[in-house]
Amino acid sequence: MSKINPKINVGNFFEDFSIGQKIVHPLPRTISEGDVSLYIAFTGSRFALNSSDLVAQEMGYDKRPVDDTLMFHLTFGKSVQDISLNAIANLGYAEMSFPNPTYVGDTVSMTSTVIGLKENSSGKSGVVYVHSIGVNQDNKEVLNFKRWVMVHKKDKETTSGINEVPTFLKTTPIADVINLPEIKCVNTDSTGGKYFFEDYEAGERLNHPEGITVDNSDHTLATKLYQNNAKVHFNDHMMKSTPMGQRLMYGGIVISMARALSFNGFQNAQWIYAINSGAHANPTYAGDTIYAYTEVLETIDHKREDIGLLRLKTVAITNQKSDEISNAKDENGKYLKNVVLDLDYTVVIPKRKTVK
Repeated sequence: MSKINPKINVGNFFEDFSIGQKIVHPLPRTISEGDVSLYIAFTGSRFALNSSDLVAQEMGYDKRPVDDTLMFHLTFGKSVQDISLNAIANLGYAEMSFPNPTYVGDTVSMTSTVIGLKENSSGKSGVVYVHSIGVNQDNKEVLNFKRWVMVHKKDKETTSGINEVPTFLKTTPIADVINLPEIKCVNTDSTGGKYFFEDYEAGERLNHPEGITVDNSDHTLATKLYQNNAKVHFNDHMMKSTPMGQRLMYGGIVISMARALSFNGFQNAQWIYAINSGAHANPTYAGDTIYAYTEVLETIDHKREDIGLLRLKTVAITNQKSDEISNAKDENGKYLKNVVLDLDYTVVIPKRKTVK
């Protein structure tokens, strides 16, 4: 193999990270109408607030905000070349919040701080823990989260034994001030749903009936749109030589599809307030069909009179309908092989008094 020119960015390997290291990610991204349209094309997302300026104005906005998960992808993508270009897998998220809405025309950028490192016992890879913050052009936070990713080592013969794993809160705290306008009214004919905060109970489960098949073309175009150039997603030629023999689908796509599927049953839960934790339990590949179910973990009243919050757990499954699975884990506490996502998150939903 020829020597790599130092001008070429080969990405960071496990040994290149250190606790406390701060990384300013390049390539700020201005969000366009095209991004919004393509996101709907990839995911089929149907939430009215992100689809209609008229609905957004009825709810108190000047114009429709960008879907929270789309903003997450476009901002998250900034961190890939520095954090996960040489990743084996993105393992999970914690304490993710969406402090302020974004709109078409906003420019998002991201910085990350390394908060933990754990070398794997094989000596071939390690887990890197980072705290990432995304801001808009006015330096207002639009995304704040922690994640951990398994990264290849450069020198597989030398071990460090480092094992500094951070602790995470079980749930993202609910702030007294939630930065969305006072909900003027919700037109159920426009949102497609008639159920509001008061209509949900902790412990209930909703089996979302639809399924979405993820294709190589969806995945390829989406990761390019998000500028997520992790090799396991971009490079099919490289993946042919791995035991898997094919590209991994970007875990964020699974999150988006699960969120899109949750629309049927949570049509008025237009906002993601936080992602408390998330696990990509098993890989997803091209051709898999994703189904999902959602459990209501907690109903959270808020001092605002127009909104409440629901803490939800959405489980995404491949190639099996949601009503055909009773639990995400087996009797030993291990995820079933076709469970690909276990997402604990909190949504904002209007109270019944806002109904038009």
